[in-house]
Amino acid sequence: MNTNSDASGNRDLSHGPTADLSAGVAKGSVPAVTAADGAEEQQVTLRGPAQLADCLPYLMGFHPSDSVVLVALHGRRGRFGGRLRVGIPKSPQEWAPVAAHLAECLLANSERHGRRPDGVVVFLCQDPAEGESGRQVMERLRAFAQRLRTACGVLDVPVLEALCISDGRFWSYCCPDRRCCPPEGTGLALPGTSVMAAAAAYAGIQVRGTLREMEARFAPRTHVPEHLRTTVSALDDAGSAVMPRLLTRAGREQVGRETLALARTLLRRLGSAAPPRGSWQDADSADDALIDDAEAGAVLHGLQDRETRDRLAEWMEGPEAAPALRLWRLLARRCVGPYATYAAPPLTLAGWVAWSTGDEPEGRVALGLALEADRDYTFAQLLHQACNDGLDPEKLRACLRRERAGRAEGPVPHSSKGARSGPGGRGSRTSVASRASGPGRTSLANARRTLRTGSARTTTRPPGARTKDRRVAGARGRPARGTGAGRREVPHRPRRGTRSGR
Repeated sequence: MNTNSDASGNRDLSHGPTADLSAGVAKGSVPAVTAADGAEEQQVTLRGPAQLADCLPYLMGFHPSDSVVLVALHGRRGRFGGRLRVGIPKSPQEWAPVAAHLAECLLANSERHGRRPDGVVVFLCQDPAEGESGRQVMERLRAFAQRLRTACGVLDVPVLEALCISDGRFWSYCCPDRRCCPPEGTGLALPGTSVMAAAAAYAGIQVRGTLREMEARFAPRTHVPEHLRTTVSALDDAGSAVMPRLLTRAGREQVGRETLALARTLLRRLGSAAPPRGSWQDADSADDALIDDAEAGAVLHGLQDRETRDRLAEWMEGPEAAPALRLWRLLARRCVGPYATYAAPPLTLAGWVAWSTGDEPEGRVALGLALEADRDYTFAQLLHQACNDGLDPEKLRACLRRERAGRAEGPVPHSSKGARSGPGGRGSRTSVASRASGPGRTSLANARRTLRTGSARTTTRPPGARTKDRRVAGARGRPARGTGAGRREVPHRPRRGTRSGR
């Protein structure tokens, strides 16, 4: 169980829609809907567990799967405040320490925003395993729900409702009345038929698919061994062409220019091809067909240079944003096998573009996956924390605009150390943000300083948290053993007469 990023069971603290709850009657409000004459916030009343269960996707922006969600309540009427989502720990031995950690995080996050919560609502969402029923899921998670109630109670914050949502039904862990909460559970309202759905439609709120579906847009599309070998071979070849050139200043400058030019070509190619109507799977498959493995490999290796990545972060708004997001998703899907850690830069860029364009749910998912690929990837850490703390992305957008405008006024020398530590890894001191002087250089430095000062806390892990073993085999142009996307080493040189030195 890891609690550092939204997409993989990691920490996701944020402030969003507000609501009210009191003695079993919930009153809520969707985000403010202001008419031209400055009309007041539109209020929605949620009565009982059924409407609480129905409102969850509208609070999160997607259907959380395999997740525990805690929502803070404030005041006598229980307005919804901060919310927290993590993946449900697989081992029951982790439930007690994780429950205590989540209660502390929710309380601390609410207090940082100025108000201690007066209550909490807990949601446990998990689909049944093969051969398991929704009721069995509810019974299996009952002990975890009790741990969460106890952990919040220790902090003098009562849990006013705890719901389990599974297989299209919900159960209450708090309500003993079999008339409203029968043992077999209660079916969820049909999509679009509830009062919350009507209010969300009026407010312009869209609910995405499930969390699993959102994550799948960034995951490799094939697990056929032959296709994987082909992709890995193309990334090997791209690494052999790029990595040795990063050892010299002139080589880095040339690689940076080539990467930017190729990425621009791919951006235009995607922009000129409208995604097909239909499912997101069809749209992603059409994008995958437009860019071959060799092109993707060249850009992925070039993205390991932080300065190149910072330049590409400028594709954050206007007509560039949509094709850029499609490009970063596509590149993340090509990071297979030993190149899994190479997904951190495109996932971070995807999260940044999504957040910048107002799609906060996808931004959280992408940034969480970036931290799963490399938990020490500094740029993802800063953006994820800023998103969680409710900072305005316009501050960073303005800095990047100044960076682009300043660069147009005159050339900016390329750092001689930019690729040494990889993109945003620990020990990074040579990114655009840290260069000494020149047009536009201080603007991006100020943006990162804003992220750091606005989100000065580092993410923490509960006791017993585990991290993935990210060791990969060394090969030509591949990440060396023990290194992540933020810590590149000199590429392994294969022996004469062998293809990849394996």
